[in-house]
Amino acid sequence: MNVKSDPPVVAAVDGSAHSLRALSWALAEAEALDAPLVVAHVRSDALQLGAARIASLGTEPELRDTVLDAVRTVVEERGHAVPVRYESLDGTVSEALPEAARDARLLVTGSRGHGGFAGLLLGSTGRTLAARSPCPLVVVPHDARTASLDSGPAAGRVLLGLHPEETPDEVVGFAFETAALRRVPLEAMTGLRLPPNPSALAAAPSPVFQMPPPLPLADDTEELLAEARREQEARLRPFAERRPDVKLVRTVAPGDAAGLLVDASAEAALLVVGRHHRHRIAELLVGSVAHAVLHHAACPVAVVPPAPGDRVSATAGRQGT
Repeated sequence: MNVKSDPPVVAAVDGSAHSLRALSWALAEAEALDAPLVVAHVRSDALQLGAARIASLGTEPELRDTVLDAVRTVVEERGHAVPVRYESLDGTVSEALPEAARDARLLVTGSRGHGGFAGLLLGSTGRTLAARSPCPLVVVPHDARTASLDSGPAAGRVLLGLHPEETPDEVVGFAFETAALRRVPLEAMTGLRLPPNPSALAAAPSPVFQMPPPLPLADDTEELLAEARREQEARLRPFAERRPDVKLVRTVAPGDAAGLLVDASAEAALLVVGRHHRHRIAELLVGSVAHAVLHHAACPVAVVPPAPGDRVSATAGRQGT
């Protein structure tokens, strides 16, 4: 199999129930994409050390990757319609997996695990992996956070977290292409933080001067929302024109973007977000919205990296999540 000419879906496993859940999603996704699947396991530190010691004695390491052997049995018993390859990796999770996914269409992981995946989305390893993946990283939530995935990746709508100014074209394009492939609607959601009412910030009148509180200003919430809708529509227009087969639902709502997306994820098949905002260092930071939805979303989350240069379309507006 020529990976470069036929980009695979890479599923990271560690033998935990959470990683097997992600593997099931990845295999169904690979079949939907008609793409090969690579099942990758980062060997434990002990196994890597043992292999190195055997090699230092001048003999060929023959330590079997028992985790990968067990996973292979699970996959073969399920059956598959696409080629499947198994890879044992050495090094750290945050270094080995991005390297394995360098030419991949997707890198898929579970949200919890053990061994190399301990605290995947709770500590520095998970943040580094989300920041370094060269392709979209899909994190499949554990079953305590979501409903059954038995309906497969084609069920439900695709949900896009959109900041008209900050979200790169690659993120928007990925959401449109995914919705088109699955033949499901795409909902683009923009959260708008409204400024506080000045009257709510005014201090109480001084008892000495007995000054009355200022009159509240006219509520301009609807005007702000209308402007945000115009900017969102302008940002999405070129993508919608290129993909008229995608049913697009535009949503602009007041509130925190991460909270709105987490709530909406309960009825979505996939939530798509960008990795970070512009002017940040891609290798070090994951944006606050991506970080929040990775922890709390009820559906799989795709964190899409920007292209080199991290530019957004000239059609981008000034409001958004």
